Order: sequence, then C-alpha cells, then structure tokens
Amino acid sequence: MVRFAPLRGRVRLPSAILAGCIAAAGLFVPSAAADPGDEPIGSSGFTVDALPDGGARVTLRLDEPLPVRDAVPELAVDGRVIGAAKESADGLSLTVETTDAAAAVAAAQRVDVAWNGVVPGSKAAPPRSAAAPTTPKGLLKKQLYTDPAQPGPFQVERIDYDLGDTATTLPGLSDLPAEIRAAVYAPAGAKGARPVVLFLHGRHSACYNPVSRATNNTNWPCAAGFIPIDSYLGYTETAQALATHGYVVVSISANGINAKDASFTDDNGAVARGQLVMDHLDLLAKWTTTAGHPLAGRLDLSNVGLMGHSRGGEGVVEAALLNAERQHPYGIRAVLPLAPVDFGRPSLPDVPMAVLLPYCDGDVSNQQGQHFYDDTRYSVRDNVLRSSLMIMGADHNFFNTEWTPGVSVAPSSDDWSPANDEVCGSASPARLTAAEQRAVGTAYMAGFFRLVQGGETVFLPLFDGTNGTVPSAGRAVVHAQAQQPGSRRLDLAPLERPAGNVSVSGFDLGAYCYSVAARVLPGDTPCSATTATSKIPHWTPATFAPSVPVSPVLRLQWSAASVSPEVRVALGPGEWNVTKYDALTFRVARDETAAGDVDLAVTLVDKAGGTATVRVGDVSPALTPFPASTNTANGISRLGKTWLRTVRLPIASLSGVDLTSVRSVLVRPATPSGGAYLSDVAFDTPGVGGGVATPAVLVSIADTTVSEGNGPGTATMRLSLSGKLKEAATVQVQTAASGSSSAGQVPLLSFPVTIPKGATEATIQIPLTGNTVTNTASLRYKITISAPTGAAIGDGFAWLTVLDDDAA
Repeated sequence: MVRFAPLRGRVRLPSAILAGCIAAAGLFVPSAAADPGDEPIGSSGFTVDALPDGGARVTLRLDEPLPVRDAVPELAVDGRVIGAAKESADGLSLTVETTDAAAAVAAAQRVDVAWNGVVPGSKAAPPRSAAAPTTPKGLLKKQLYTDPAQPGPFQVERIDYDLGDTATTLPGLSDLPAEIRAAVYAPAGAKGARPVVLFLHGRHSACYNPVSRATNNTNWPCAAGFIPIDSYLGYTETAQALATHGYVVVSISANGINAKDASFTDDNGAVARGQLVMDHLDLLAKWTTTAGHPLAGRLDLSNVGLMGHSRGGEGVVEAALLNAERQHPYGIRAVLPLAPVDFGRPSLPDVPMAVLLPYCDGDVSNQQGQHFYDDTRYSVRDNVLRSSLMIMGADHNFFNTEWTPGVSVAPSSDDWSPANDEVCGSASPARLTAAEQRAVGTAYMAGFFRLVQGGETVFLPLFDGTNGTVPSAGRAVVHAQAQQPGSRRLDLAPLERPAGNVSVSGFDLGAYCYSVAARVLPGDTPCSATTATSKIPHWTPATFAPSVPVSPVLRLQWSAASVSPEVRVALGPGEWNVTKYDALTFRVARDETAAGDVDLAVTLVDKAGGTATVRVGDVSPALTPFPASTNTANGISRLGKTWLRTVRLPIASLSGVDLTSVRSVLVRPATPSGGAYLSDVAFDTPGVGGGVATPAVLVSIADTTVSEGNGPGTATMRLSLSGKLKEAATVQVQTAASGSSSAGQVPLLSFPVTIPKGATEATIQIPLTGNTVTNTASLRYKITISAPTGAAIGDGFAWLTVLDDDAA
C-alpha cells in the first residue's frame, strides 16, 4: 500500500526545533557524538592463513562493527596497507586475500584497520593558531547578484510517499529487499509539468535505538527496538530553495542498501543505488500519467537532474549510465556528485556534471570523486560543461542535517578529527560552521540545476572557472576546475602523453606522469611518491582498479642549473585565429616536492614574433599551496593537498600579440626553482551545452568459468557492446581486484584493451598461472573494466571462476 502525505507550506520543523519538542516531551535529545572514524579500532586478534599458490588470507577480528563510513576499510600489516577489506555479514571481521609481499604478511606482528591509506590513532600534534578564510592572492571573485539560495515565488507542497521497508528487491543487492520511500517538495500552484531533481543520500547507519542512542547498520528492516535514520530528509534546505523556483525535488531513502552493501554486493552498492534511482523514476513516470494522483501532470521527466552524496554520488553516475541503456531513457540532463566515492572509475560523457569536493572531508578524505571529472574529460568528444569544485573548510557530513550534531534527530558526528586540527578542526577559524556549509552547498547545488535544467546562465560563473560567487556562499572559498563544451573550446594540448605539437626541453624533470610511485610500470614517471592518498585526489588508486593508470599530466621540475626550460605548444593551420574564444586556459598545481615561491610565465607568440606574457601568480592562486596541518597519523598529514586548478587568461587582456595569427604558447619558469603539474591547454568560451543520455557505446564484461590448467595459460572473457563502434575504443582491465580469492592463479595487474572500429563484441585474455596441485575449492577473481575512451562502461564487474582440474 502506498502512503502519501500531501502537506502545504514549509511545514517540516528544523531538526533542532523538533529535537527540543521531543526533549520537552520527556523523550530523548540528540547529542553530538565524537567521530569514530579516526580513532583506533578495537580488535581481538588476527589470523594469517596460507592459500594455494603462495597467497595469504589476513583476517582481523573486531570487538564491534566498524563505524559506518562511505570510504572502504583497508587492512595494514605492520603499518603497510595491503588492500581493501571485505566485511563479514555481522560486521565483526575484515578479510584481505593477497600475494603482495606474502612472506612479510605471513610474519605479521600487527594488523590494523586503515582508511584511505592511513592507519588512524596516532597522537595528534598540539594545535596552533589559524587564520579565518581569506581570498587567496590572485583569486578574483566575481560577485553575482542573483542568488540561487534565495526563495522563489512558489510555496512548497510536500507530497511524500512510502511503500514500506521491503517494497523492492535490487539485483545489484543480491535481490535483498530495500525500501521505497521519499520526500517530495513540489511548487504549489505551479502550472504544467515541472523539471525534476532527485537526491540520493550516502552511506550512513541505517537504524538507531531512540532510547540507548545505539546505531545499527547490519539489519534491514531495522531490528526490534530500532527505527530508521531518515538520512533522506537531510537536504530540505536545498530542496526548498529549488521547489520555490518551480522544481519538483524528490529525496529518496537508501537505508536498505546501506545496511547490506558491505557484504552482499560486488561493487559496494553502486549498481544497487543506480537501480534504486531508476525504480523511483519509473514510479514517478507512472504517477504523473495517472489521473487523480497528487503528482498527475506535474513532472517533466524529459528534464531530470540527479544529486548524490558520497556513495550516492557514485550511485547517480551509475543511474545515468543505466538510463543510457534503456530504449526510451529519461531526460537526465544534469548530474552532481557531492563528496562522492568512485570505486570503479566509470566515465559519464554527454551529461553536464559538477563534482563538489569538501577540503575537510574526514570520510572520503582522498576526494576520489575527482576521477569522475578527470576520466570523463577526453573519454569521448562531447558537448557539455563539466566542473570540479573544492570547497574550503567543509567536511563530509554537514551538507546533510541528519548527519549534523545539534540538528539531527538520530546520533551524528563531525567526520573530521582531531577537533584541534588547526586547518579543519571544529574550532579552527578556517572551518565553516554547519550552517555555513549547508548554505554554500545549497548555493552551488541549486545554482547548478537552475543553470543546466532551467537555462539560467547567470549562474554559469559559479562553475566555469571564472570564480563567481553569491552572497549566500558567505565567506566560503571555492576553487574550480572546468572544461567547457566541445563546440566552445579548442584543445591545444591535453598533456596526457607526448604529442607532435608539444616540445618539453631544459627542465631537470619534464615528463608525463601518472598514478603514485607504487603503481607505475618500471621506467615510467609517477606523479606522486606519497602513500597518503588523501593528499593526492587526482592520483588516488581506485578500490576496484588499483593498478589502472590514473590522471596523466605533464610534470615539471626546475632549478638554477636548468638550461632554458620551456614547454612549447604549437598551433596548427586553422587554429591561429583565436579571437572567437574568451580565454586561454589550462590546469596547473605546484609539484609536491616544491618549496618556497613557485610561478610560471605563459607567453603567446604570433606569426611576426609579437608576444604577450602573463605570470600565473598575477591572475590565479593555482601555484600556491593548499593549507597543511601539523596533525598526523603515522607521521603523515592528510592535508596540504595537491589539486590542479583552472587558470584563465582572458584574450582581451593580452596586448602586444596578433590574436588572429597566434603560432605558439610557451610555458616557462618564473621563479629560480620549483615544480609544477600542467594539463589541459586550450582556448575556450564558457557555456553549458545540452545533456542527453550518452549515445556512446556501452562496454560490459561477462562472468566466465574456466579450468586452471597445468601451467601458464589464459582465460578468455567476453566483452559485449551495446552497439557498433564508430571509432576504436579502449578500456582498462584490472585483474584480481579487491574481493578476489588469493591472487595465486590470476596475478594482480592491469592492461589496456583496444576494441576496433566496427566491433560489436570483443574478448580479453586474462593470464592464469595453472598448476598440478589439488586445491580444496575453486577460486574466484573479480575482473573489472574502467577508464574508457571512445566508449562508456555498462557492467564493469565480472567474476572469473577458476576450477581445480587436478585429481585428489
């Protein structure tokens, strides 16, 4: 039975007021809970079991279930992270199977839980004074006078619905039951069908006991004495801001997935979350065409926006890809992943996308959702805006009121710790308050959907790299990366690999880099040497594609001994007249090894030798360091992040050069020593483009079962394509991904596979070790495909089952 709750006006009490009413009635009062995410995890011992072919299974027994986080737990042996861990169904053990340094694992003295490459629990350094947020040098903020957070002309009508805790089963969740429940915020009295925005929250505890204040995330429906935590009600401020301007906002509950995704999914719940979004869209499509229904005729499902928070961010990307597989897809025009995870590295072309990254994220502290932006930029030639925004002073949880101490009904916490951290601690002047964080979140979320779905281009400067801001964003500092639609930009040099029009000379180091040092092939240049992935969002290894190369850029280092260091990018015939564009743009960041001032000079050279030169530091803070902290875990700080920012040099400001005859762009050091990462050199003009369900061919991988064989061999796995390729495409294959059996039969490695033009299917060859030893059971290996070019990913996960063929 469907339950609807039509309500008029802004009737839902803020959680803080509701909590006060409950307290007055003699019931519980929510209290702020300390974040457990960075505290040592209690355990009762570990085991290391030998596996066939030299592998080892490491199991850590826990005193109590882990705190619920969106990040994936890892195991560290004697301080060294060995891989992502699989949680048991009861949440009381973690397991990793590995052959990585198997001998060292076998001799383990200590096993700990780690998060994002760091073992928590080290003593924090004492606090030091910190300044309040200030506008960095070179960051010229453009004040907009239309504010997306300001209420519009409509009152808000609530039309919530609830089909129960077991209303659906999701194939991506092993067909376990999940709820269909949503809060609906509609513009009262608005004429005709209205644009729809759907919100999906992330991974938080599913249930809590209102008397004991205990939480539970292993049972769904909730166990006796426990009730659901209403995470889906936590975005009311943003929902109302949109609804007053004529949008219907549907915020859906995903507790059933949260309670089971650690143990009953292959992908930590990404597909299940995408399927849940599609289930709700299907219901809305039915109801808007049902006479007499409260939503009849009120929903324009050709104009849909999706926002997903944390694991919900990966979920809405998956939903957009599932939608593209349909014969009659919904019109998903905008996708906004908020503080997202990205475990599998799919891309999302053809849909405008804005990734919001909180700098003080203590849960997904490596900002791995940056990969959505990086991986999609050149995956196909599309015609949409995409941007990635770093919000200084914001944590992971406080965009959602139900995850915020003092305003949530259920227990909640600040995900950042320690509290005395001088940059991100709760007492730091650089940290946004919870109210400030919700305000800036509302400004950018409402602004993005009104820009893309509503065509309100006044909000474009918030996302196009021109540093727009609005009054409701307050003192928040937001840094941007942006790639304009393909029809509005001229790509000169992506700088992902050598190109014929690019020369690099005279630097101490001038090489194309990718990934971290532990993940590059011999002879290649890593972008970073750190093991603290929270410092390097671009180069964080993906949980299910850890060996796949990530975010290649040009890495430069120079000193007083360098001889005329220079990057020269030549323009070809037909590219010389750049007057149709607004700016020369590129992404840049200071190298992680750089000390002191770092600056670059960028010069345009015309046919006659005329030049115009601009120093990056005069127009942008992109080469200044992000704030670092003295608080460390195991000697490693999570802050002082390396993150590229977009620099824009307006064409109109460049004098002394003939802009109808530009022949080259030069990049040279402007300080005696230093280092930088450089990427995406282009001319462009800001715009949005039109979002559609991607027409790119979707590549999927199928489960396969083979016999092991007696010696080295291969297993053939099939790739299916949703259509015929118009051009060649490439996918990256990862073998023995997290969750696999011992890597003894299938080695841990990655490799690219090129699928030829015209193909409708393909095969890949997975190396097998083979042996003549009797195994006690067949072995299963997770094989993933990711980071595509010339295509997109459909089903990116498959199991390779290797059967023992040796007689006992």
